[in-house]
Amino acid sequence: MQGQSQQQAYDRGITIFSPDGRLYQVEYAREAVKRGSASIGVRAKDGVVLVVDKRIRSPLMEETSVEKIHKADDHIGIASAGHVADARQLIDFARRDSQVNRLRYGEPISVETLTKDVTDHIQQYTQVGGARPFGVALVIGGVDDGQPYLYETDPSGTPNEWKALAIGSGRDDVQAFLEDNYSEDLELDQAVGLALAGLGEVHEEGLTPSGVGVATVDAETESFIELTNDEIEEYLVEHDLQKDESDESAE
Repeated sequence: MQGQSQQQAYDRGITIFSPDGRLYQVEYAREAVKRGSASIGVRAKDGVVLVVDKRIRSPLMEETSVEKIHKADDHIGIASAGHVADARQLIDFARRDSQVNRLRYGEPISVETLTKDVTDHIQQYTQVGGARPFGVALVIGGVDDGQPYLYETDPSGTPNEWKALAIGSGRDDVQAFLEDNYSEDLELDQAVGLALAGLGEVHEEGLTPSGVGVATVDAETESFIELTNDEIEEYLVEHDLQKDESDESAE
């Protein structure tokens, strides 16, 4: 009982370490990320792929209003998992940072620089009293001088570079699938298929084009492109991942 009350005391202050060196509010923010729908990033030899699970809670909801993939700059895309409102604040910060870099230096911001600027901003909210950490993680993918890069941000403000990663619910299952099936020789189309197959690991019933978001950043054109539902459906059919709706129609 005493240990529980002691933990609650450290819960109340984001700037206070517990005796064992933990910041409980940061750990709780990581739990919020785990509750969010999955987002996946895969780095191919000729680009980067972002795939997200667009959790649509009702057939009456407009699918276009569920935003989990965002364009930060012409050559950078961002996917999120966790609190959507927190993600939007960080996306807005990333977009402003990208534009300031273009105006100040006359060149696009690098993926690494943008990631570290965002994580520096996140980290400030682990040290300031009267605030809370961002309950969201981001997958930042883009291209610099023809070279693809993929990064993850954490609620603690830590950036990590990856070849392939998953965040959000079902992360362990998807990450295990990516570790078993990823190859550095993947081309962009193959990376899209791998990411969708990874998402299929947490959707045993299959995927629907409206319930998935896919975006790519091609290394040659260095341009962010979000795939249409028809293009996504082609990938789902090709990789036998599309949900069988015949059972639903028969009910």
